Formats: sequence, C-alpha cells, structure tokens
Amino acid sequence: MNKLRCTLNALAVLIFMLAFVSIAQAQATRTWVSGVGDDANPCSRTAPCKTFAGAISKTAACGEINAIDSGAFGGVLITKAITIDGTGVLAGILASTSNGITVNAGVNDVVTLRALDINGACSGIHGIRILAAKAVNVQDCEIYKFNTGNGITVDAFNNVMLNVRNSVIRDNTLDGINTFTTTGTVKVTLDRVSLYGNGNGIHARQTSRVVATNCNFSNNIGDGVFSDATASAVTIRVWNSLISLNGGNGVHAGNAGGGTSGVELGQNQIDNNTGLGILIGTGGVVETYGNNSLRGNVAAGGNACAACIAVGPGI
Repeated sequence: MNKLRCTLNALAVLIFMLAFVSIAQAQATRTWVSGVGDDANPCSRTAPCKTFAGAISKTAACGEINAIDSGAFGGVLITKAITIDGTGVLAGILASTSNGITVNAGVNDVVTLRALDINGACSGIHGIRILAAKAVNVQDCEIYKFNTGNGITVDAFNNVMLNVRNSVIRDNTLDGINTFTTTGTVKVTLDRVSLYGNGNGIHARQTSRVVATNCNFSNNIGDGVFSDATASAVTIRVWNSLISLNGGNGVHAGNAGGGTSGVELGQNQIDNNTGLGILIGTGGVVETYGNNSLRGNVAAGGNACAACIAVGPGI
C-alpha cells in the first residue's frame, strides 16, 4: 500500500512539473505574426500566428511580437509590458467600430509600439487608448481616420508617460492626441510628430505636461495646440515647430475650466491660421521667448499677443 501511495505521489509531482513546463513553453520571449499565419500556431518564426491578439497570449511579459511580412493583424488589448514591432513591413491594424490598441497594463509596465499602421476606417473609436502603464512609446507609426475618438487618447487613473517619435497622426474627427488623468500626471514628449487633419492637434487636459520639438501642428479643423485645464494645471512647451493653417487658432491656452492652462513657445512658426495666432482664454498663460514668427493669421489682431509674457532662458 505504501509503495502504491509513493508511486501515485511521484506521478502527481511529475504531472505538475510537466504542466508547469508546458505553460512556461507556451509563452516565448519573442513571437511572430504573419499575414498567412494561424493563431492556433505557437507563434514561432516557422509557425507564426495570424493576429497580435493571438500572439500576445503566447508572449511573455517584457517580450516582443514581430511581424514577418505584411498583413492586417487586428486590434489588441495590452495588459503587460511588451513590444509590438512591424519594422520593415506593413503591419496593419484595421479598427472599424473599435479601438485599435488599448493599453491597460501595470503601473511599472513599459509598452512600445513601433512601425504600425493603425486605420480607423472612418468608423473606429480611438487609435491608441491608454488607461494604465508606466510608459507607452509610440515610434514610426501612422494613426488615422478614427471618427468617434482621438488618434491617441490618454484616459488614465495614475501617472503615465507617453513618448511619441517620428509618427503621423492625421484625419481623426476629435483630437490627434488628447490627454487626461484623474490622479497623478500625464507626461508627454513629442519629437518629429505630425498632427494634421484632426479636430485639434494636441489637446492637453487635466494634469498634463507636454514637451514638443520639431513637430507639425497644422491643417487641423480646430486648434493646433490646445492647453485646456479643467481643474489642475496643464503645461505645453513647444519648440522649433510649425503651427499653421488651422481652422481655429494656432495656439489656444485656457478655456472655461478652473485650472491654469499654460503654453511656452520658442522658435515656432505660427502663421495663416483662420483664428488668432495665439488665443488666451480663461485661466490661460502664454510665455514666449520672443523668437516666434507670428504672421498671416486671419482673425483681427491675430498677429499680436499683448497678454503673452516674455521670458528668457536664464541660468
């Protein structure tokens, strides 16, 4: 009897170990998708998956999903630290009536989205919706034609960082980028980002800090740059960028909210906007280094800013 009991215990331990090994093997550090893949595959290089959603369940935290060839890989919910990389191919997400990518990860998780073509097909909600993460990096992406939401929206409940580099966010019905958090701070860096054809280019809301350099906030339906505090302070710093041909104002600081909406401007071209070059509303503060070009704006007084505050670099 004792021998039988020992045998059964050993068998149980072996089954548990095999199950554990199977689970560990199911999540690889690097997985692959292909336009001719199958989500029933293990997402290996020789047996790739079909969609990002199929691959993410088989990818370990802090791992990476790569695209082997061009394809439409579908929307995905991200709940862990991960990189999705479509470099070298057309890695498409067609998000009709849905979000393209939703990030709801842990407060210490970093998510990187690289070389993705995210198309709302004129009926999508948000291109990228960020609810929670430590940081989201968007690199070399194009996000367009979302008709009920924003290209990128941060709707967070804690601190989050958004870093966008070398990307185009265009033709979205609401904002190119819209940021908001109920607790903590949204910190945004934009480098070589083009935001055009949107409702507003960048629309920074409650407790947001934005730094933009070498960007293009032009040809939007509303404002190019909109600092819009609802309660807490918002700051947008724009340097060496083009803010032109917007249907509203080039720069808009302040609205009807109770917070302080700040904008800091240096070496920008702000011209040919239908409204004012710079509009300062309730709670708005605009600081300028005195080296911005302000001309050709259509509304009366559009090429002056008497309420702007002159500042210097200091030491």
